[in-house]
Amino acid sequence: MLTRVTVTVAPHDNNALKLLVPTGVPTPHQVPVSFDVRGGAMSLTGESTTGQMAALVVPDGREPLEIAYLYREGGPGYPDAAFAPRENRFTRAAQDLVYDAINIADAQSGGHAAIQALVNAAAEKFRYAHPEVKFNDGSEEVPYLSCGLTEGSCVDINTYLIASLRAAGFEAGYITGYFFPEEKNGCCEDMHCWVVTRHEGTVLEWDIAHHLKMGTREICCGLNPKPGSRVAVAHSMGLTFPKLDIACEKLMAEPVWVLPDGKLEEADLVIRQTVEDLT
Repeated sequence: MLTRVTVTVAPHDNNALKLLVPTGVPTPHQVPVSFDVRGGAMSLTGESTTGQMAALVVPDGREPLEIAYLYREGGPGYPDAAFAPRENRFTRAAQDLVYDAINIADAQSGGHAAIQALVNAAAEKFRYAHPEVKFNDGSEEVPYLSCGLTEGSCVDINTYLIASLRAAGFEAGYITGYFFPEEKNGCCEDMHCWVVTRHEGTVLEWDIAHHLKMGTREICCGLNPKPGSRVAVAHSMGLTFPKLDIACEKLMAEPVWVLPDGKLEEADLVIRQTVEDLT
């Protein structure tokens, strides 16, 4: 089985800008086998905290760019680097969150039960939404949410979950990519993210946001309570690209324009997926 993902990027008004694009990462389900750019010249640039490489694309002109990913079914697993804790303002847990995570984990009978309890506890904190103001905006650490429901997207929910898991001493990774809902026939509107844990050699995947979208807070490990398929393009939070003067950027997923001051600007995208059965 081959999965092709094409991201078409509308030209920017400033035709001198470059586009930063993740190049894909393996999972247990898929491995990226090719990455191609049409409509521009591509070079690679390194992310200094995780070792990931991204494409830096210079458009040829005023025509749309086309980013093409190809994935083969079956993969070696998530990169080890995704599980490595790196402290920054997107991953550093506030002290009250550390205490809460440790208390939740210590009350369980073992490591896997503790991970499940921390996932459930994070799910109880959020109502799925896309708020303009994020729960951790302006904070140098991930704050503890004590009571009530906080509005949050998949990014917000998984930020809280990663901080909780790592505060309790568990290996956890933050994965970004695209999710294609079954009902949209190979289309999606933007990026998606999920969390993976690794304990005693067992890797489990968690997607709280999709459980909340399906109307349940009883979170099971696994990726698709909401029917559809996904691909992974990058991992981790708080990314730095020294050659681009980008320091501690929250994440890398969709292609973004690199502004002269090192800030990033969303691009206008069309995202499509096709699947080929090689048999």
